[in-house]
Amino acid sequence: MHHRTTVAGLAGALALSALMTPAAAQADDFSGDIRITKVVVNGGKDIVLGTTDVKTFTIAVTATDDSGIEVGNTFPVMYHTPLPNGDAHGLVMPDDIAGDCVRQSLTTTTCTYTLRMNPRIHPQDNTTAGTWTVRAHALANDGDYYTKDPAAKARVLRNSKLTVNASPEPVKKDRTITVTGALTRANWETHKYGGYAKQPVKLQFKKKGTSTYKTLKTVTTDSTGNLRTTTKATADGYFRYSFAGTSTTPAAASAGDYVDVK
Repeated sequence: MHHRTTVAGLAGALALSALMTPAAAQADDFSGDIRITKVVVNGGKDIVLGTTDVKTFTIAVTATDDSGIEVGNTFPVMYHTPLPNGDAHGLVMPDDIAGDCVRQSLTTTTCTYTLRMNPRIHPQDNTTAGTWTVRAHALANDGDYYTKDPAAKARVLRNSKLTVNASPEPVKKDRTITVTGALTRANWETHKYGGYAKQPVKLQFKKKGTSTYKTLKTVTTDSTGNLRTTTKATADGYFRYSFAGTSTTPAAASAGDYVDVK
């Protein structure tokens, strides 16, 4: 059975904000035998934000009680840092706090919520890149309630980009090739991409006619995120750079740059 109820207007948003204040969350708050059993953010994947595009994702909350779950009163918020004044540094709430609810059984219901993160609004600055916390609330038909904090954790990351250029091309066999590139990531304060300094990046090669890249060496980006190294031309194939990612920035790989070896 599906249920959907919309809480419209400023009053609904203010009520949700007051109830779900992250700074007040020091431990779970509950009454009765209701429990929140599962919370899944973005299908278990990281939330990656660039500099302009709004990211839409979901949070699914499963709750159970012997009387059943009251639809329209199970909802989450996600935040980065609670502040002493009751605000949060980085905070996002569902578009519709009722969500799209599916009753799994007489006692258990899963409600899925749509949330949106705007890189120019919700992160606030680059310090919120990394782990965010989900606080979830559920109400049972018999009045039991449960507010769980933390109910889940999720990573919100600054999008990364990686480029490569191998030259000269074509090149004679066993001659030296220079491979340059750049590793950049989204800056949520300037709303531009900037160089990611002092990061290890793998130079990889895929021989023509094969399907697998092999790592040749590891190169460290300079103070502006640029990459530069040399290698020998041994066969026709593709060069690329590959970045493993960090706790604030996702992995990235450049497109392959083909080199014809004579």
